[in-house]
Amino acid sequence: MSDILQNALPQAPWSKPQTWRMPGTQALDPATWLVVDDAFGAQMTLRETLIETRLGEVHDLRPEGRAAAVECLDHVLAFLARQPAYRVADNAILRPDGVEVAVDRDAPLVTLGRLIQEDICLMQPGPDGHILTGAMLCFPASWTLEEKIGRPLVRIHRTVPKYDVDTARRVQRLFDGIQVGRPMWRANAHLSASPALFAPKREADTDRAQGSDARYLRSERQTLMRLPLSGAVVFGIHTYMVRIEDLTDVQRAGFQAARRTSAG
Repeated sequence: MSDILQNALPQAPWSKPQTWRMPGTQALDPATWLVVDDAFGAQMTLRETLIETRLGEVHDLRPEGRAAAVECLDHVLAFLARQPAYRVADNAILRPDGVEVAVDRDAPLVTLGRLIQEDICLMQPGPDGHILTGAMLCFPASWTLEEKIGRPLVRIHRTVPKYDVDTARRVQRLFDGIQVGRPMWRANAHLSASPALFAPKREADTDRAQGSDARYLRSERQTLMRLPLSGAVVFGIHTYMVRIEDLTDVQRAGFQAARRTSAG
């Protein structure tokens, strides 16, 4: 398959100090929770391939997360029913690219993986903070689901630079404070030498730096929504991959300036 890229990047989190610092969240209009963009068809084709050939790497669901997963599926289906690009029936959904997806409530996260571009992670309260109890993760950016499932937030972010005690406390407060009907979102961005969307990396691999000659910028639009019945937080990840030259002049200059500031 050829490179899967978006033609433009809709958000530039580095443009404002409050969105570039961790956690950098903002209020989200619930009507914009899930996004369909110009890479939809190609990304969904890749997701189908990964589900068919590498399901054990891209999906996991603990028993304690099952109710939340079914609840999440119901919320996504209700959301898609309001989108003109989708056709929603009782047992099947017609995607914007013309592919029909059967609704399998016995495999709720796998069904989601075939319906939407977003990866979905379920975070539920535990004794050491919110724990990852289930995920459909087709596009990991330098991490593996196997090493994160069943882990709390602090352990999940162990390899993230600058994720210190203060940041961990602020992120945990964020997860604790998310209210039903008032979702949040944030975005990140980093250089990437490869356009590969499926880019797992184990924690023991310490080679995580990207060279200055990287040709791509990878950005995740991350959403956080509280489910009303289970109380789980749905962490959605919409992945953008764009060529550096496809950024606007303002975006490119701002990103370079933000990197210099961070390096200093």
